[in-house]
Amino acid sequence: MAKKKAEEVVEEVSQTEAPEDTSISLNDLQVLANIVDLATQRGAFRGNELTQVGQVFDKLSTFLAQVAAAQAEQTDAEEGTQEA
Repeated sequence: MAKKKAEEVVEEVSQTEAPEDTSISLNDLQVLANIVDLATQRGAFRGNELTQVGQVFDKLSTFLAQVAAAQAEQTDAEEGTQEA
């Protein structure tokens, strides 16, 4: 079996795999936060990496909490207008 160049392999993969959806949903971000939390618990990160991982995790958690609060406010506002 002949060896293929890395460029040929990448080209073949890119031609056969077309991304279905490249957008990131809030659910995807929550899953990422869960993955970081789990990886940290399992010791997947080195000590010198924990500061950066923690900072990104904190930003992600804060963002998700703000979005959840905004959605709750919107839901409350919509329920208030339906009752009136």
